Amino acid sequence: MDFIRLRGLGALADKMGIEITEFTPERAIATMPVEGNTQPLNLLHGGAYVVLGESLGSMHANFVAPEGYVAVGVDINATHTGSATEGLVTAVCEPIQKGRTLAVHEIVVRDHNGRRCSTVRITNYYKKHRG
Repeated sequence: MDFIRLRGLGALADKMGIEITEFTPERAIATMPVEGNTQPLNLLHGGAYVVLGESLGSMHANFVAPEGYVAVGVDINATHTGSATEGLVTAVCEPIQKGRTLAVHEIVVRDHNGRRCSTVRITNYYKKHRG
């Protein structure tokens, strides 16, 4: 959690109410409110699932990055299989691959009843840090 406190999640994640609840080398978990992140039919916006997934996946990829490298996103996709309408959604992010040049994470987002609503996969490329 020290890594998160030092870096923060960014202005967009803050606006969307994303809160990290667990952050270890094995996984990251966060919540996000449905309220304020809906589309006109009062369902959680599909883009909100993607923002949640990318925020977790990118931050975790940087956390586990090889020394002297930073992770930059090169691909993301999401499959929405349910619609959250109230409460909080919870995202669990786990690495599928942590390599020398790429990191791939899967983020499963569930509604307050534990029903899977979205599965996000993000690929990050590790590039040499120039800072």
